[in-house]
Amino acid sequence: MPELSAQLAKPATLRLLSRWLLLGEWRAHPVRALVAILAIAIGVALGFAIHLINAAAFNEFSTAVKSLSGQADVQVAGREAFFDEAIYPWLAQRDGVALASPVLDLQLAVPGRAGESGAPLHILALDVFRAGFISPDLIGAPAEGQSFDTLADDTVFLSPAALRWLKLAQGDMIALQSGTRTVSLRVAGSLQSARAGQRIAVMDIGAAQWRFNKLGKLSRIDLKLRQGVNRDAFQAALSSALETQYPGRFQVGQPNDENQNSRNNNLSRAYRVNLTVLALVALFTGAFLVFSTQALSVIRRRAQFALLRVLGMERGQLLRQVLLEGASLGIVGAGLGIAGGYGLAAVALRFFGGDLGAGYFAGVQPQVQFTPVAAFVYFSLGLGVALLGCAAPALEAARAAPAIALKSGSEEAVTTRLAKTWPALACLLLAGAMTLLPPVFELPLFGYLSIALLLIGAIALMPQLAAVVFRCLQRAWLRTDASGQAPVRSLTLARLANASGQAGIALGGVLSSFSLMVAMAIMVSSFRVSVDDWLLQILPADVYMRTTAGGATAGLNPREQAAITALPGVARVDFQRLRSLSLAPDRPNVVLLARPINLADPEKSMVLVGDTMRVPDGAKAVWLSEAAADLYSVKPGQRIALPLAGGLHQFFVAGIWRDYARSSGAIQMSLDEYRALTGDLDVSDAALWLDKDATGEQLQQRLKALPFGASLEVSNPSAIRALSLQIFDRSFAVTYLLEAIAIVIGLFGVAATFSAQTLARAREFGMLRHVGVTRGQILAILALEGGTLTALGIATGFVLGLLISFVLVFIVNPQSFHWTMQLHLPWSMISIVAGALLTAAAATALIAGRQALSAGPIRAVREDW
Repeated sequence: MPELSAQLAKPATLRLLSRWLLLGEWRAHPVRALVAILAIAIGVALGFAIHLINAAAFNEFSTAVKSLSGQADVQVAGREAFFDEAIYPWLAQRDGVALASPVLDLQLAVPGRAGESGAPLHILALDVFRAGFISPDLIGAPAEGQSFDTLADDTVFLSPAALRWLKLAQGDMIALQSGTRTVSLRVAGSLQSARAGQRIAVMDIGAAQWRFNKLGKLSRIDLKLRQGVNRDAFQAALSSALETQYPGRFQVGQPNDENQNSRNNNLSRAYRVNLTVLALVALFTGAFLVFSTQALSVIRRRAQFALLRVLGMERGQLLRQVLLEGASLGIVGAGLGIAGGYGLAAVALRFFGGDLGAGYFAGVQPQVQFTPVAAFVYFSLGLGVALLGCAAPALEAARAAPAIALKSGSEEAVTTRLAKTWPALACLLLAGAMTLLPPVFELPLFGYLSIALLLIGAIALMPQLAAVVFRCLQRAWLRTDASGQAPVRSLTLARLANASGQAGIALGGVLSSFSLMVAMAIMVSSFRVSVDDWLLQILPADVYMRTTAGGATAGLNPREQAAITALPGVARVDFQRLRSLSLAPDRPNVVLLARPINLADPEKSMVLVGDTMRVPDGAKAVWLSEAAADLYSVKPGQRIALPLAGGLHQFFVAGIWRDYARSSGAIQMSLDEYRALTGDLDVSDAALWLDKDATGEQLQQRLKALPFGASLEVSNPSAIRALSLQIFDRSFAVTYLLEAIAIVIGLFGVAATFSAQTLARAREFGMLRHVGVTRGQILAILALEGGTLTALGIATGFVLGLLISFVLVFIVNPQSFHWTMQLHLPWSMISIVAGALLTAAAATALIAGRQALSAGPIRAVREDW
């Protein structure tokens, strides 16, 4: 014995023994190890792929935005979409300015040529003589001998991506929609230096102002400073001077500065972060599968580890061995996940672009870039969850007393020590406390931690819950008269009541997978139903109409409005004007909706959240969307300053309304007050109510028959609702895919756990065969055990999933997207997945039971001799 201990202490021997133990375990149970590796690999791959896709799309989007600024040092932009060009001479003559280049930025519809997306064409109107020194890449390349096309009033230059998108070539004519008018321009050439996928057009600024009814209007002015002028100091001085002379009218910044980066980042950050967290659900499931794999392995090899301890292996060596086995699962899974994630990102960007269905990065063509730092982070996550999953079984294996562990039948002691009540309760209490904490950097980090703690606490509590439930069931069963004539049920309940620790491990697999599935299904269903109900409330009219022109060029003048109002069959028309306003330089613009509002009862005009407040005499009222109120920290009863008509005006916040269409925020005000303040009499769209004898189809035909009818988009509420829900489903397509993957991993995990537990009980089955229990009865016991355990797991998982969905719906969603929604349970989907879990558990138990019984009763109990 001393010689064996000395031999075991040699490093070479220990390394050889470690390899034998690791590879032997993998050879003995390859499916269980493969499922754990697969779960980790899928979790890492999905998280890493989504990170690469989002990073590539965001970087390309930011670079494309920066390219439009060229070499400008400072930019002056209005807080409204357009401002008066009278400010231009003042800026151009300011000390320190070498060159000032005016820019008119427009989004114009291309009737019948914008493809399936219906997206507008982005047009930049420049002064070619000044832009050549600041943005030379935006100067079009005319055909040979046509140099003056850059100054012509009927020409436009398109980027290669725009030419492909619109299926045009040099010399073709393109029709652009401005209000109800169609403006035809000749494609004079291309923008050879535009970035790949960037759909832009460039034309002369004077021609654009004339053609699109923007005479005297600019969007921004790019400034090139003299050599030696400090940009930061110049920016601060200019900002102060503009604020003094034109309060609340202009914003001064630098291309790609902190404010612009924050504005671009805020546009999609919540969506990207939530998608990444959702992708890591599979990784969490992988962590539990590693735990169940290692816990069952420690239970099965308890006597082997005790023998190694007797032969001289130290506690630390045994601890490292079990951790090494868990880490090997993490290393292989994380390595495969990094490779798979890179490949998945490359394929997704190649065929689907970087949009991921949400519409944030449409029109860019990013290329996947391998980032070693991100790869290391996600590899560490995969390895970390594997080590976390095997930590408790490793500690138990090292602490076990060899003399006790060598005895057969002591397996339940392992799970009893692994399952302690106080850590589980502490996790649950801490999870509840974290739901009360505010977001961090506008992200629901504590909400995510709360969900993780809920899962950990509930899974850790499962052995105790199983013991209580099954002992109560056993006592109730034994009091019945049928207990003496049903040995299968009696044996099943006896096993479950007295081996609750191992039952808890099996239950944990069902609990984690089913609860996460339930939570995600409830969250998505609640959002979809809330959007559907909201659409029903905000679409009360019979027909809706708008011009096909997009952005600030969309509009119906008073004469056209009167023609629509006078149509036969029209009982009532509500016109609406949309404007884009900048309330903060580091946030995306909000949308101002000027429309008829019932000031006596605003709830008839919008979906209010809470009560509306009485408007003080002389005050002008506005109603903020939930997102606007949350983003700008404004409550009903407070005042808010809005930039309108070239000045800053104070408004009274009368209430908050629900808006699922604009996550950056929206503000409603009375159309009459808007017109009185701005003098803008144009409108963007209209809602029409029918007379009793008129039909929607007749009114649509009459609208199309108007002189400007070809420029109108006419639809009914049901079509708008169907299209909106279609867009919703497309936006959540990736979410649905991730949810399906989590369900599949959960099914495999449950199957692997039940299979491993069944195969580990070969000696138990052999003993039962010796005392007269038939093979069929043992299989019936296994099927009943699997079904009963899964039923308890499903019931508990439903309760836990419901709690997690509360956090998602009422904490994570409002803190991420700044709007609230109602709770809705998709019973059909939950029932289908519950049935699949029950079937998988029972079938796996039967299949594994046949394999465990194949060796015969004598061979099965040989280790007890």
